[in-house]
Amino acid sequence: MAAAGPQPPSSSPAATPAAGRLLARIWRSHGPAAWALWPLSLAYGALVALRRWLYRLRVLRTEHPGPPVIVVGNVIAGGAGKTPVVIALVRHLQAQGWRPGVVSRGYGRSTHDCRAVQPDSPAREVGDEPALIARATHAPVFVAPRRITAARALLAAHPGTDILVCDDGLQHLALARDLEICVFNSDGVGNSFLLPAGPLREPWPRHVDWVLYAGKPPTGHAPSFALQRRLAPHALRADGQQVPLASLREAPVHAVAAVARPAEFFAMLRTQGLQLAGAEALPDHYDFNSWKRFVDKKIPLICTEKDAVKLWPLHPDALAVPLELEVDPAFLAALDVRLAPWRAAPLSSSSA
Repeated sequence: MAAAGPQPPSSSPAATPAAGRLLARIWRSHGPAAWALWPLSLAYGALVALRRWLYRLRVLRTEHPGPPVIVVGNVIAGGAGKTPVVIALVRHLQAQGWRPGVVSRGYGRSTHDCRAVQPDSPAREVGDEPALIARATHAPVFVAPRRITAARALLAAHPGTDILVCDDGLQHLALARDLEICVFNSDGVGNSFLLPAGPLREPWPRHVDWVLYAGKPPTGHAPSFALQRRLAPHALRADGQQVPLASLREAPVHAVAAVARPAEFFAMLRTQGLQLAGAEALPDHYDFNSWKRFVDKKIPLICTEKDAVKLWPLHPDALAVPLELEVDPAFLAALDVRLAPWRAAPLSSSSA
């Protein structure tokens, strides 16, 4: 089994939003705190480089599942908006006649095995992001600690799958990939330091096939395409019924978000004209099992789609506002061109 390698710190249920905001401030500048942590970044960088060399020397093994593999990931710690990109990518592939499957580690789940993710799977058992992907795309989704394990199980259960999308995993080198997409949020590469002095999981720029970004394009040689994120004009009830956001503007609502960048969600709600009686930021991947609703139930509860897969079993009246992602058509056209050779070639079980 391939070694897991150095694991960068990431948002967790134990982390507090205040701690996340403090780190974000440190990672945006070259201030005293960042420089104080810089020696640790050198040690971390050495471990990252050593691990990559072990894969290049084939001391650690890379395996390919057979169908083409697209990895959607990032090089910064915390949320970069990968999951909406995965959903948009899978929907595009489906529209083009591909039969995609999705593999993921399933961060934040209480289980540690390899398992299929159904649209109604409890998020605590499969992870909130895989649960959302399965619900949004109805594509086969499998989670496992090792992505190659998830890929093999998915292909065994769904042999008609002809392309795999890996949700996260740029640093998971045990899974061979054919195409890499790196996603950046509006913070870009921050102060350009490696963890823990900065947000980078590995040095940037690095080779990837494409970069998708919100805000300013990061430095690098890969073709870059802008992403536009906005809220849908409606919220969703647990039964799938749509509620126009315009109908929620007359009275206050209580917003809750357990995502990497909750302030952005709250800001987008206000832009839509909603009056926030409360804006409750919780740790990314928070499970809501111990969460107490301290406001009057007459005040509508608003959340993200990612949170809804955990909130609805406990608070079925919660309204989830979908995030709509507009991907540059030029990126999708470039992707289709790169994938065209696989359409004409039989699948092979090559190993990188």
